[in-house]
Amino acid sequence: MSYVTELICSSCGTEHAADQVQTVCRLCEKPLLVQYDLSRLAASWTPEVLTDRPFTMWRYHEVLPATPDPRYNLGEGGTPLVRLSRMGARWGLPHLALKDEGQNPTLSFKARGLSMAVSRAYELGCSHLAIPSAGNAAGALAVYTARLGLRCTVFMPEDTPQANITECQIAGAEVHLIPGTIADAGKALQAYQQQHPEVFSVSTLREPYRIEGKKTMGYELFEQYNHELPDVIIYPTGGGTGLIGMWKAFQEMKALGWVKGPLPRMVAVQSTGCAPIVRAFEHGLDYAPPWKHPRTLASGIRVPAALGDFLILKALRESRGTAVAVPDEAILQVMQELVQEEGILTAPEGAATLAAVPVLQQKGFLREQDRIVLFNTGSGYKYQRVLDRLRQKADANVYGTSSDLP
Repeated sequence: MSYVTELICSSCGTEHAADQVQTVCRLCEKPLLVQYDLSRLAASWTPEVLTDRPFTMWRYHEVLPATPDPRYNLGEGGTPLVRLSRMGARWGLPHLALKDEGQNPTLSFKARGLSMAVSRAYELGCSHLAIPSAGNAAGALAVYTARLGLRCTVFMPEDTPQANITECQIAGAEVHLIPGTIADAGKALQAYQQQHPEVFSVSTLREPYRIEGKKTMGYELFEQYNHELPDVIIYPTGGGTGLIGMWKAFQEMKALGWVKGPLPRMVAVQSTGCAPIVRAFEHGLDYAPPWKHPRTLASGIRVPAALGDFLILKALRESRGTAVAVPDEAILQVMQELVQEEGILTAPEGAATLAAVPVLQQKGFLREQDRIVLFNTGSGYKYQRVLDRLRQKADANVYGTSSDLP
């Protein structure tokens, strides 16, 4: 049974039909959000209903737009919440934890959003999907379209990690490498659509359903904290779909009567080489002007302009949260420390959240008793160029023969 009622514009509130292919608002071109009949659902859908369901994102199908179907499912969601005991002790934060989205299919949180977007597009009759991507989203789209027998075209910056390019190629996607950033890849896709009007773009927030897959991270946290929510969520922010999605999930849980009291304080983390959200937050702006000449080794957050900027900023302010930027040098350092001290090889975007912790402590934002969740959005194994830089630091520990031993 579907509880979807309509799609509503996140800016002007215009309603759109949910049983038709939709992109952005027909009036103001802002993102559309899926609405559910939560009052009807609240009468029967309680946390206890979830107990015996498989721990994947599809366990929350009552608040998802696509029909649960084994054809759509590669086991996305259900990622672990790992306590960072040693690093938490270093900073006097005993309740520091990391949600490891690198354990999803395709090794990133993009599996959640693209699984949902591809599933719903398939149900609505789309046959050719396309995306501009910094890497992981393209790989996820290629895999899920392949699973359903759909055509896939991806546009990525030329310096996208090779693992992502290869992933798309071997999954059968049509791959276009574009000079510049993801913004340039987006422009290339728009030009492509003019020649191929049948193509449906699943660009970030330019269709309504990726956010619905991402919001399941919030529902999982509720279960992993024994029907409560953490105090602080620190999230690496590029397009911001995950942060917006979790904030949407928390609002839904309040409407369902699942949670009461304050919601988590949301923190957006960016690189000092590309920090449009941080700059806008600090200047009290409702929208984030594009960042000129973006540069960072964390390719997933090298997003100079986000369509959902106003939604990110709204969530930060409503949650009493904040936004911080960290340098690439700090990202590299904590990426190495995480694997050496906690055994987790994160993506650089995930490491950025840990690099933000001392910055947030200096601001007085974090308290000793806070239950803090960092989000690692992908596996470090996909970032060979970054790993090569870390390996150079570790070469001093490598010995060729027994005669080389100290």
